[in-house]
Amino acid sequence: MKITREFKIGLLAVAAIFLFIWGLNFLKGKDIFSRQIIFYSVYDDVTGLIESNPVSLSGVNIGQVNRISFMPDGSGRILVENIIRRDVVIPDNSTSVLTGMSLTGTREIIISLGDSPNLITDGDTLKSSQQTSLQDEISQLVAPIKQRADELFMQVDSVMIVFQAIFNEQTRRNIVSSFESIQNTLDNLEHTTETLDRTIDEESTRLSAILYNAESISVNLKNNNELISNVIQNFSSISDSIAAANLQQTLLNTEESLANLNSILDKVNKGEGSLGMLVNDEELYNNMQSSSRQLELLLEDIRKNPGSYINISVFGGRR
Repeated sequence: MKITREFKIGLLAVAAIFLFIWGLNFLKGKDIFSRQIIFYSVYDDVTGLIESNPVSLSGVNIGQVNRISFMPDGSGRILVENIIRRDVVIPDNSTSVLTGMSLTGTREIIISLGDSPNLITDGDTLKSSQQTSLQDEISQLVAPIKQRADELFMQVDSVMIVFQAIFNEQTRRNIVSSFESIQNTLDNLEHTTETLDRTIDEESTRLSAILYNAESISVNLKNNNELISNVIQNFSSISDSIAAANLQQTLLNTEESLANLNSILDKVNKGEGSLGMLVNDEELYNNMQSSSRQLELLLEDIRKNPGSYINISVFGGRR
């Protein structure tokens, strides 16, 4: 049988197409000649995950992401179809973990093995979980710092507004004036301190003498403590004697004497008795004054002319 040219061309075309498909799948990590298992994972967000991203187990690549689509129930969740080698033993309670985004911006799916004796079959859906990406972790760490920084900037801004409102030209002048007043006060205090030091130096001798005298007084008081105690005891005895005396009777006698004196003075004022007449009779008072004057003149004349009143003889005879 003769093979026609058209058959050869068709056979070469089919072989080329097969090689192209096989090479394309090989580059994607698919082996169309090996038996594979398809399983599904469901995630809320698959940012950074693309088809042909690896599926690994304990660091070994066992498959790849085959297709990414939305769930048909309209929930908005993402359905990921994964293809792995059939020779890999995976319990049906294992977890399909979507890793966080790496520094290069890629993600992969890691199988976390369960402990079930039953293995997954073609078309099963594994439990799914997502790791926090490095960017998310950094964002979570930076978020409170950023919030605190924003609050700090707001406080600084408020403080700057207050400073601008307070430190105007008038306020600056007042502050300068206040500092000048404080400096003057310190200068006066320094001058006062110097004056006090000089005064203390000048009066140190007197202060020493005063302290010495005070010490002497203290020593004397200590040495005469017994005498002082006796004096205090004597004062106490005198006080007790005064308290024991019949002070009430003495006051009564004094009051009676004052009453008698008032009675006598009353009689004198009324002209009763000789003293009363003498005090109240003006004529008697004038006569006594006249007699006193005449007696005074007589005594003066006797002093000047004794011979007119007294005759003395040398021989004892009387003239």
